Amino acid sequence: MPNPLHEIMPQIFRHEGIWEGTYRHIDIAGQTLDLHKSRVECIFPKSGEVVYIQRNTFTWDDGRTYEVEFPGVLVGEKIYWDTPTFSGFGWMAGEHIFLLELDRKDEVGARFHEAIVMGESYDKRARTWHWFRDGSCFKRTLCDEYKVG
Repeated sequence: MPNPLHEIMPQIFRHEGIWEGTYRHIDIAGQTLDLHKSRVECIFPKSGEVVYIQRNTFTWDDGRTYEVEFPGVLVGEKIYWDTPTFSGFGWMAGEHIFLLELDRKDEVGARFHEAIVMGESYDKRARTWHWFRDGSCFKRTLCDEYKVG
């Protein structure tokens, strides 16, 4: 059986491939809290329960690296994740916009809302995360990525 996302959200396949860029975490005053390079691989398995896999590799200038993989399953018309660091879901909100609502497990009481906005040429995308705790935004994450494979 082909990946059911072809029927539900065919635009999501524009994200397939390898993306490189930067992640910048800022506080509410706009001051940089963290900046690192990213390599994000978006995979859409052709069969099985998992409909989406994201593999991230983050690299800092001081030589630190962090690698993680997030498998997602389809529930209704949304992709759901339940990983050691977060749980939540995402959906296509428009031709170029994928939205996510995620609760953090590694930061108790924190959640973030992410928008991934694809450029018209489908080789660049911008991601913004708005982090909330106790009803207030306490930081944002800004990601600029370009497709390399």
